[in-house]
Order: sequence, then C-alpha cells, then structure tokens
Amino acid sequence: MALSSFQNTFAGNPLNRASERRKDEAWLAERLKSDESLGLAIWNGKPLVETSKDGGVQIAYLPAKMVAEMAGGAERLLFMGLWKETAVFALDIEGGADPCDGPLAGLGRFEDLRALATRLPHTDAAILATAKQMFEWRRRHKHCANCGEPSLVAEGGWKRACPACNAEHFPRTDPVVIMLAVHGERCMLGRQEVWPKGMFSSLAGFLEPGETIEEACARELHEEAGLKTSSVVYHSTQPWPYPSSLMIGLIAQVEDDDATPDQTELSEVRWFTKAEARLLLAGKLENTFAPGPMAIAHQLIKAWAES
Repeated sequence: MALSSFQNTFAGNPLNRASERRKDEAWLAERLKSDESLGLAIWNGKPLVETSKDGGVQIAYLPAKMVAEMAGGAERLLFMGLWKETAVFALDIEGGADPCDGPLAGLGRFEDLRALATRLPHTDAAILATAKQMFEWRRRHKHCANCGEPSLVAEGGWKRACPACNAEHFPRTDPVVIMLAVHGERCMLGRQEVWPKGMFSSLAGFLEPGETIEEACARELHEEAGLKTSSVVYHSTQPWPYPSSLMIGLIAQVEDDDATPDQTELSEVRWFTKAEARLLLAGKLENTFAPGPMAIAHQLIKAWAES
C-alpha cells in the first residue's frame, strides 16, 4: 500500500513481505511445491519480462516449482513475500548462456532493469528492484565478515549464517543524501566530468557513521561546492538497487550563491531559475539536460520548479 501520493521509481513494492514466515522452513518448502505459488527470474541482474496485453512490459511470472527446480537449493532462491495469499519467490541465475535459449525458452526475455524501469508497472519495478538488490547483497557476502568462512543462506534468503563462528549477517542498505541546493529563486546543479556532456544533476553523497541526514547534506554541499546550508527539508526516498542504496531526497536552503566546484567530485556548477529548470526537465534548454524521470534528482528539480 502506498504511504503517500508520491512515489519514486522502484518504490511501492505491493507484496506483503511476511517476514514472520521466513524462519518457517516447512511452510516455505510447502509453498515452493504449491501449484498456486509464483516465481520470477533474474539472470545476471536482468529480470525476465514479457509483453503485456496492452503492449507494455510486465514481469514474466513462472511456476514456483520450476523456479525451485532451476535453483537446485536455497542459495539462489529468495522468498519475496505474499500477493494476497499467493507466495512469490525469486530465482537468481548467473552465467553466460541466456536461459531463454534453454529451460526458459518461450517464457519471456531478459532485459536491463534500468532501461525497463519507466515502462514497467510501478509495482513490478519495485518488486524487481527488491529482488535485484537482495541478490546483489548475497552475491557480495558469500563469506562471513567475522571469520572469513563461507556463509549459508537462511530465513528465506534474507539472512546469511556462518556455520563456523555462528555469526549472522543481514542485508545492508547504504543511505545516500541527494539534495537540491536553493538560494532565493534559483537552484544549483552540478556535473561530473565523467557524465555525458551537458548533463547537470543534484549533488549527492553517502551518509557517514555518526551523521544525521541534515548534517550529511550540509557537509556534502560544503565539500563539493563550498556552500553553507541554513535549512533542510525532506522530499522523498528512493530504493536504488545499484547495488544497494537508499536515496534520501532533500531540498536545502543555502546562505549564498557563491558556489565553487571542488574539481574532484564536481567539475562545474550552474544556477537555474524555475523557468530554466522547467525547460531543462523538458529537454528544451540548449546543450544542457537533467536526469530522466526515473531518477530522484529529476523529481527534486521538478518539485521545486513547479512549486
């Protein structure tokens, strides 16, 4: 259920995560065998999708029994949760051979999630982002961070346990502050040298241990552009499965417009009026553009420009 009227891409997973069921191995095994249960597949980070009746794109669901058989064990399976009373599982597939040329022939096609995101139903994009982020975490944490021994999947895929030292490891999410700096009737955007020519976006950086969201926002604006922050207002958040971030969107009022790029994170900064920001978002500002609607940076600029 949506908690607000505004949702970023990859937010709004409609599944009941049913976390109380994750420890019930007998129940999970029974649901995997059920003809009613569903599965989805991700190959090398790309989800299996199909063309919907209206010509769009949607998740290509598989029988859970097929997913379980292809997984060959718990390491590549994830209990996603419940759609009403229907259990949904995800399968992680790796390797060079496209499974659509083999066991999944005729059942869909694998496509890049980032390229698909805005064409998928909002809920499908959120479900797939959850699965992708979880599999990315599990792939990077196959060994115990405490003793270095191989760890095992537990609790429906939502935990890794070390049989050697009994340490337990849970999925990580890396918080990132992303903020639109505003002074008077203008906002500031920056660009990195490695970005496509002409692209400008909001500034962003990882939240560090011991920092509040507001402190991280102020620190990043000062480090990257030499600006002093006077106030911070929350806008929204966005799960970002590349590989495991939570983007925390903010509007930051700054004390002056004396911005200087640090030439490390930023190569250039530019101030935009609201009229210019609207043209920027519409792709009508010559030789300059902003991230597309999928990005929370786009939504921050849009919210300010239309306010």
